[in-house]
Amino acid sequence: MSENQNKKSILSHLWGVSLGAALCCFLWGSATPAIKTGYALFSIAADDTPTVVLFAGVRFFFAGIFTILFGSLLQKKLLVPRSFSAVKKVAALGLVQTILQYFFFYGGLTRCAGVKSSVILATNVFASLLISALLFKQEKLTWLKIAGCVIGFVGVVLVTVAGKDVDYKLSFGGEGFIFLSSVCYGFSGCMVKLFSKEENTVMLSGCQFMFGGAVMIAVGLLFGGRFGGFTFASTALLVYLVFISAVAYTLWGLLLAHNDVSRVVIFGFLNPVFGVILSSIFLHEQSQTGFVTIISLVLVCIGIFVVNYRKVKTEN
Repeated sequence: MSENQNKKSILSHLWGVSLGAALCCFLWGSATPAIKTGYALFSIAADDTPTVVLFAGVRFFFAGIFTILFGSLLQKKLLVPRSFSAVKKVAALGLVQTILQYFFFYGGLTRCAGVKSSVILATNVFASLLISALLFKQEKLTWLKIAGCVIGFVGVVLVTVAGKDVDYKLSFGGEGFIFLSSVCYGFSGCMVKLFSKEENTVMLSGCQFMFGGAVMIAVGLLFGGRFGGFTFASTALLVYLVFISAVAYTLWGLLLAHNDVSRVVIFGFLNPVFGVILSSIFLHEQSQTGFVTIISLVLVCIGIFVVNYRKVKTEN
């Protein structure tokens, strides 16, 4: 059993889950304007898939190095896989959480409108809940959890679609790939929870990032991906993106290790809300009114409360 499971953690308390998950979602929300700004600073075209994959691979690889170094310093020991079984877990997690998830994400993004992508990606909460309950048997599927997910999803759709024209055409290489990315997200969360019973969660997060990032770098280079334009501003932005991945994914993994998957992933509905708010501030994207954003945030918060309702009663 890993050290994460040996003692009661503040991350298992409702306020700890709420603060930690909200921080992760804020960081991921900030990634939306940061990535768009990064593409501009490094002169990367959004439809240049090999270079986009290369850029993401560099980000994830260094996020893995940062995670391992910082985690090793905090725990006063080198966090590396110490058995062949641990290596297999790292490889499996890296394949699903980083390689496949972002292969489908970037592959579908060039063929799917941004509005529809955001809505489809929000289904990762449903995917996580269903996979956790029906396949991994890590928790029970209840009507409260389903209702909370539906309410939160309505909030995401509202903040994403309001004021925009949406076509309803579907393609496997576009919308289908985005949905498969959400499914990979669902599986990866359950895998983190399962593997963390025997392995150090920080080690798993850091090493899978290094493995997945290295594969993405190789694939990006193999298919002609290249980017330059390193300046103080562009390098600082890349460092921030590395920081987002290292901190958010590691903290998210620790939360999953100490809680039911549904209790944590429901907070994922905050991602697009934070993304809209931060894009409006930093990219001046005024796609919907502040009133719509507030209503969406309220719906997401209600969904979070509903999913965690039984826990609230138990802890109080």
